[in-house]
Amino acid sequence: MDRYLDLDSSWKKMLNYDFGTIEAFLEEEKRDNITFYPKNADIFNAFKFTPFENVKVVILGQDPYHGENQAHGLAFSVQHGVDVPPSLKNIYKELSSDLNITPPKHGNLTSWAKSGIFLLNTVLTVRAADAHSHQKKGWEEFTDAVIKIISDDKENVVFILWGKPAQKKASLIDEKKHLIIKSAHPSPLSSYRGFFGSRPFSRANEYLVKKNIAPVDWELV
Repeated sequence: MDRYLDLDSSWKKMLNYDFGTIEAFLEEEKRDNITFYPKNADIFNAFKFTPFENVKVVILGQDPYHGENQAHGLAFSVQHGVDVPPSLKNIYKELSSDLNITPPKHGNLTSWAKSGIFLLNTVLTVRAADAHSHQKKGWEEFTDAVIKIISDDKENVVFILWGKPAQKKASLIDEKKHLIIKSAHPSPLSSYRGFFGSRPFSRANEYLVKKNIAPVDWELV
């Protein structure tokens, strides 16, 4: 997995995971000349930009965007120069309503990741133009392990679970040690009633402050 794996050193210490099944599947996709996203160097960007010790908030998505040049290893984020996707537009609307933050014109969430917001998808790769195509290929077991490590080895983390796939991870989280915020997924393709007005950003900060932890700066640069 060395050709794919690019983690911050703190994650390498925490994760002792056998990527054999996932690597074999990705290599098979390559042999069949199937395009998948994100590119190799970006698959583990969430782990690169948010060291384990910096994790304050976990936002859990489903799988990466499946359009060209969109996905870059951070859930809900797209690279600079790419149109803001509908799900992220809805996230920005809720951010504006919740904290009166003016949404940026771009969709790159790297500054969130660098401020302690761990932007993790339940599945880390996807075929081009084929949503959910890399489900049940081993990624779910890996992200289960990641969530459990965060829950077991940290305290007072906010887990924001949008949509049913993300909410399935709730059973891995110790609610006595952490805050779980659940709501509908922000995608217009799903029934996102229940997403607007859920105030995940202010609720996360209220919890962190209550635990004597510096709140997150949700304003995107």
